[in-house]
Amino acid sequence: MTMAGPLAMAAVFALICVARATGQTKDPTNSGAAPPKLVMLVYQRFSSNKTAESGKALAAAARVCANLDVPNSWIVMGSVTGEQEVLSFDPFDSFAHIDKAFAAWGGIYASHPDLGKAQAQITGALVSQRTIVAVRRDDLSYRPDRIDLSKARFLRVLEVRLHPGHEGQFAEAFQKLGAAYEKTDSDLPWVVYQVNVGMPSPTFFAFVPMKTLAQNDDLLNRRDRLREAEGDAAERMQQIAREAYVHTESNLYAVSPEKSHVSKEFAAGDPKFWTPKVQAPVEATVRKSKAKQ
Repeated sequence: MTMAGPLAMAAVFALICVARATGQTKDPTNSGAAPPKLVMLVYQRFSSNKTAESGKALAAAARVCANLDVPNSWIVMGSVTGEQEVLSFDPFDSFAHIDKAFAAWGGIYASHPDLGKAQAQITGALVSQRTIVAVRRDDLSYRPDRIDLSKARFLRVLEVRLHPGHEGQFAEAFQKLGAAYEKTDSDLPWVVYQVNVGMPSPTFFAFVPMKTLAQNDDLLNRRDRLREAEGDAAERMQQIAREAYVHTESNLYAVSPEKSHVSKEFAAGDPKFWTPKVQAPVEATVRKSKAKQ
């Protein structure tokens, strides 16, 4: 936990100030992999002696759902930093979409015992779980229309909790940061979400999708350039951090395609990653070859 002060804004820089050479915005944008209007974040922590079991159950559930018509998708990620946990990033169009999904899942579980078994294994391994729903804030984001989540292999997540009544100052800080990024013509976008339910308000999340961890290599060099672009705004942003921020935390997560369930349109952005072809076992291939002789 980082209390408000100089370190609070430093956490923002640590999350956002990463290398320019990502290549992400040079690729055609996949509209099916754009940041959703609403995101449901499900944080799960599993018993240390059931980590492997829970991972297999998550993958099994995803395999079953790949052949079903389920009402929503999800991207599962494992923590690289911070507490050992699993984060599920579930995109939704609206609260009506969430309502429809909840109504449908009961019948799906009842009709598919293998899916229910996998879910029971997941639940049995849980130590804790928290669920959050947040709404996208394009006015606080930087080029969110250029984000293609299908290309992401890692996700940097910044959580900022504010003192009540300081939402305007937070908005000012991120708008100034976005303006500085425009001046440097950075090609690494980020998207901000405001928590609607599931956490004390006001709380915001900033997500930075990354193709590779190598994007962090130029962090220090880029930070100097960004501060030059901020000019007089840098001092104001530090002031806002001291006055408005209660808690900030940034962490890194790695995407697990085998545990995720995404739409065909989403997977089309990088099919080799999201839907890799499973090679037949060598013994089965040999038997099949002999049978043809």
